[in-house]
Amino acid sequence: MKELSASFKINAEPEEIFRAMSDSFTLELWTGCPAIMQAVEGTEFELWDGDICGVNLEFVENHKIVQEWYFGEQEEKSTVTMTLRPKGRATIIELNHINIPDEAFDNIRKGWYETYFKSLQEFFR
Repeated sequence: MKELSASFKINAEPEEIFRAMSDSFTLELWTGCPAIMQAVEGTEFELWDGDICGVNLEFVENHKIVQEWYFGEQEEKSTVTMTLRPKGRATIIELNHINIPDEAFDNIRKGWYETYFKSLQEFFR
């Protein structure tokens, strides 16, 4: 199992980013794919046509999202924590993704950088 920690700057207020990451309609706008998401702890979510799915563990409005991601039949769960910190008129998102299966690490890392956060940065240009 591997871990990924990274920071991303988005040119938007934490409130806007929180909504973009926790509201189905807004997620669909910036991902271009159907999304199942609600900012309610214990609910399941699905992004990018099911490429990312799991359960929402914790929401601290405009500050933090914690999710458990599913990887097929694997018993150990992967946990994603995204913390939003205001920086002027922008927001720094601190990502910590733990228990990533070794065989999925390169794809997950690429997905965070080249798909998820790149798309979110472009949405808020």
